[in-house]
Amino acid sequence: MDREEFLKNYRHSMAHILAKAVIALYGDSVQYAIGPQVDDGFYYDFMLPKTIGKEDFPAIENKMHEIIKKKEPWRREEVTREQALALFASQKYKTELIRDLPEDETITVYYTGDDFVDLCRGPHIDNSQELLGVAFQIKSVSGSYWRGSEKNDQLQRIYVYAYPDKAQLKAQLDRIREALERDHKKLGAEMELFMFHETAPGMPYWLPKGWAMYNALLEYWRGEHKKHAYQEISGPVLSEKQLWVTSGHWDHYQDGMFIVPIDENSTYAIKPMNCPNAINVYRSRGRSYKELPLRFSQTDVIHRREKSGELNGLFRVQEFHQDDAHIFVTEEQIESEISDIMDIAKTIYATFGLTYTAELSTRPENYMGDINLWNQAEADLKAILTKKFGEGGFEINEGDGAFYGPKIDLGMRDCLGRQWQMGTIQLDFQLPLNFNLKYVAEDGTLKQPVMIHRAIFGSMERFIGILTEHFKGHFPFWLAPVQIGIVPIRPEHNEYARSVAERLDKLRVRYEADYTDQNMKNKIKHCKLDRVPYVLVLGDKEAAEGTVSVNIRGVKENAMDVPLEAFLAAVEAQMENHSLELAQTF
Repeated sequence: MDREEFLKNYRHSMAHILAKAVIALYGDSVQYAIGPQVDDGFYYDFMLPKTIGKEDFPAIENKMHEIIKKKEPWRREEVTREQALALFASQKYKTELIRDLPEDETITVYYTGDDFVDLCRGPHIDNSQELLGVAFQIKSVSGSYWRGSEKNDQLQRIYVYAYPDKAQLKAQLDRIREALERDHKKLGAEMELFMFHETAPGMPYWLPKGWAMYNALLEYWRGEHKKHAYQEISGPVLSEKQLWVTSGHWDHYQDGMFIVPIDENSTYAIKPMNCPNAINVYRSRGRSYKELPLRFSQTDVIHRREKSGELNGLFRVQEFHQDDAHIFVTEEQIESEISDIMDIAKTIYATFGLTYTAELSTRPENYMGDINLWNQAEADLKAILTKKFGEGGFEINEGDGAFYGPKIDLGMRDCLGRQWQMGTIQLDFQLPLNFNLKYVAEDGTLKQPVMIHRAIFGSMERFIGILTEHFKGHFPFWLAPVQIGIVPIRPEHNEYARSVAERLDKLRVRYEADYTDQNMKNKIKHCKLDRVPYVLVLGDKEAAEGTVSVNIRGVKENAMDVPLEAFLAAVEAQMENHSLELAQTF
């Protein structure tokens, strides 16, 4: 069967099989809510008389197989609203869905055999025997809220992998196994990069090694932006309410903000975005067309409120550093500036061996400002993307723009083929209008600039999480938390080891040296567990000849008798070139 057919019919039909199995196992008191297909299978939400655990998975899977083997016919029926309400009178969630349907909606139900019926638009299979070849396995069970609101009932969501055959299911399970091994939360703890504490949920603590890597990434980012004439600024984390009212965040983003009441007359908010900072810097003095494009970059910490159940390591946090920039341009400069931003993104992503795709997100329902300006902004971005990627060379995501303007989202794939939404480029005619921003045009008149919001990484935290999984902790030399391990074989070799360390200090290389009398093999093992790119083993011969023996990460054979100067030159070149691969000859 082709993929589209499988997604449309088979996974959706399997969700009905799951619901029928759960009711058969746990009784008529089971309330079944919704069961859609997802990228790797399907899920169904239930209110159950017991909490489901992994120990229950085999029984549910066996019951599903048993139901499929009965080869029962499926039957679609159109029913009236009154018939539907009577049919699902004991099912509160189905009843709510039926009552919320439009008056003119055609209501359909599907029977699996004669003893199970579900409210569903379909389409579905004709007989359960069509599912005999489907390979499936319960993935997990988790809590969920009815209709996604924490004000509603908490349900149990059973996720199931489902694929056309066993080979495809096995391939998916292998991918999942590999993803678990690459989990940045696991690797972050093993490598002592970051941690979290219950007193600050979703707000990472950067540990010394992780912070060293963070700063290496930031230094690279700053260097690339310097080439494009960006000026870095910093602004207050806490600002008075009126700033956020003017910017529109108070009306459109307040639920995502941390509010700080000062007294009965004064309320502040911790910034969820940097744009008002850049605006205040822009309007701190008069501006001329000669200054435009004016590019302000910023990596301040920002805070955004998230539901506790949505927090996920560095991927979903409440405190993070956005690699932000706000650029003020004339209308005539929009195309060339966005093209330059996309060139920066291409360069930066390529440094990590990543490619990117573009998606245009258009006006959301809660948009702010004049619809004519929105139409103009969307047309501008579409023209730019068409010129860069060709007609149809990018996706359009209707209604997912920011409240103040449409945006281009940049997505990339990692080594497992997973798609990540990373950078964003947002065109904004609204905030310059709200804040009455002006510049003196060439003809001496005052004109309003256009503001471009953009980020390449999205956030430093999230990007580091992605890189950790992409490289499986085996970071390129220039980015590795610890780049070199220094292992003197015995204490009498410490003096030479310290002289090597001094040379590395001058190159600003991050190293760890173990001057203890611990066994050499244990020292090397410790470095390998930390995924250190190079381990220098130093003994009598190396000290006498001014050489190093190099244990290279991922390489079985050591590089012996390498002149220290040659090794340092190779190290310096990798730092300067931001090389992905480790040098293996010196």
